[in-house]
Amino acid sequence: MMYSSRRKPVLYFKEERSFLSGKCTIYKLFGLCMVLLLVSLMWLQLGCSGELSTNVRGDRRPPQPPPLCPPDGGQASAADDPSWGPHKLALIVPFRERFDELMAFVPFMHTFLNKKKIRHNIVVINQVDHYRFNRASLINVGFLESSNDTDYLAMHDVDLLPLNEALDYGFPVEGPFHVASPELHPLYHYKTYVGGILLLTKKHYRACNGMSNRFWGWGREDDEFYRRLRKAELQLFRPSGITTGYKTFLHIHDSAWRKRDQKRVASQKQEQFKVDPEGGLTNIRYQVESRQELTISGAPCTVINAKLECDQDRTPWCLLA
Repeated sequence: MMYSSRRKPVLYFKEERSFLSGKCTIYKLFGLCMVLLLVSLMWLQLGCSGELSTNVRGDRRPPQPPPLCPPDGGQASAADDPSWGPHKLALIVPFRERFDELMAFVPFMHTFLNKKKIRHNIVVINQVDHYRFNRASLINVGFLESSNDTDYLAMHDVDLLPLNEALDYGFPVEGPFHVASPELHPLYHYKTYVGGILLLTKKHYRACNGMSNRFWGWGREDDEFYRRLRKAELQLFRPSGITTGYKTFLHIHDSAWRKRDQKRVASQKQEQFKVDPEGGLTNIRYQVESRQELTISGAPCTVINAKLECDQDRTPWCLLA
């Protein structure tokens, strides 16, 4: 089979285990304590010598993302030209309360895709219930609620902006295409990583039964979806010929100001590493509160306010209390 020169097939790997995963031995605990002790001593030394900068006299307002302009500084337009091709992208953005990032994301991505002549619809799935954030379920909602005139989707983080115009957002006819590959993503570099930005045809997403709905809080849903791609025997592709390395994307999330919900409660600590053989599109439960067509700096997007439902007998960790 001939592959696109900008997309290279990826061998599937066994998932990498973290330092403390599996059986925790006394040697691992001793090593971890020594590392923490050394870090504490270095921190204390820097603080005493005055080399550690503080925010005592500084501005305590939340940091803002840098001012961003669409490629070439152009104003976003509302063009969606059918002459660009038969395929149309549903760019699905799981979202909650990150409005500063959304204000930068929508006009930037709209202009980026227009310049590449990618027909698209930006669909923001806003979680409005009282449960913990569930990125995977929101992507499932986006898939089900996206318009019928779209035939492929991008699972796209709101805080990740592509800076290299050579990145391919076209129809992934050969198989799922991981745009934010480990060789390019500014933060995550392990071989089985498929998060950030992933393109799939709607047919392939349905073949995986979507994503698991069991992942409340931040993280791990992408690792489980990697297993689904393998089970569905779908060939994964990643970019080739991109020379910008870890500067290929701009990550506009400020972790110091907006903390991620990484808590693991009840049996979630054990369940997060398991495969969900049944959950996905077939058992997602939600209500659409409202649907709005918005324009941000000339860029159109659809905002769907969704209330997720949680079976607390199966996933009691959807609530922290």
